[in-house]
Amino acid sequence: MDLYYEIAGVGTPLVLLHSGGADLRDWTWVTPVLAQQYKVIALDGRGCGQSPNPAEEPPDYVDDLLRALDHLGLPQAVIAGHSMGGQIAAEFALKYPERVTKLVLIAPGLAGFAHSPEFLGWMRRIREAAPDVDRMMEIALSGPSYRIVMAGPRREMMERMWKENTIKMMQWGTWESVWPQPPAAERLGELAVPALFILGREDVPDLHRIAECFRAVPDIRFAWLEGADHKPTLTHPEEICRLIIEFVEGRN
Repeated sequence: MDLYYEIAGVGTPLVLLHSGGADLRDWTWVTPVLAQQYKVIALDGRGCGQSPNPAEEPPDYVDDLLRALDHLGLPQAVIAGHSMGGQIAAEFALKYPERVTKLVLIAPGLAGFAHSPEFLGWMRRIREAAPDVDRMMEIALSGPSYRIVMAGPRREMMERMWKENTIKMMQWGTWESVWPQPPAAERLGELAVPALFILGREDVPDLHRIAECFRAVPDIRFAWLEGADHKPTLTHPEEICRLIIEFVEGRN
């Protein structure tokens, strides 16, 4: 297993999967609090942070997570994912439900979801700016997903993390990735583990539509973060931790 990870704390294992354009620093203000009660494992996804880039073939993030759990000797764990990490977590729980005790989805992506023309246009403009990483970052971080975090004290962390990981991503042989089929959007009713969905009130409309899709999950609860955009791990870590702890302990 060649992925980089950091472990803090003891107790129930809780695996953290970061968002796209980020690395385990996504959880900088979350991990220390959760590690007071749990064994927290924060991973750098393939091609991010200190993990190696994908080889010639597209990465398979879901099976990467399986290999990580096997390497760590964890038959089961609470899996928490933010944005793309949430997409990975949901797909993993569908493919390997026996390995997941509870599922935490923070503003998750959703494989198979039909994004709006506005969202797709924003993503297209970012890609068209390549290989000018500074221009890519300007387009990405000036978008509506990040208005609150970019106006706050953790703007520098956001910019540094995004730029470093985008520079690394530019070295990949492909930007494609492998996802299970059929995609999660068509199978949410099959999700067989208790789930918590956390979303910022100020996140973009597409994420609120994704939240509606997740209402098909049989055992799910929703939590809304006031004054949060798509990066609540940086702007609202205390609330994130409180919600996760209450959920894991069965108090909400």
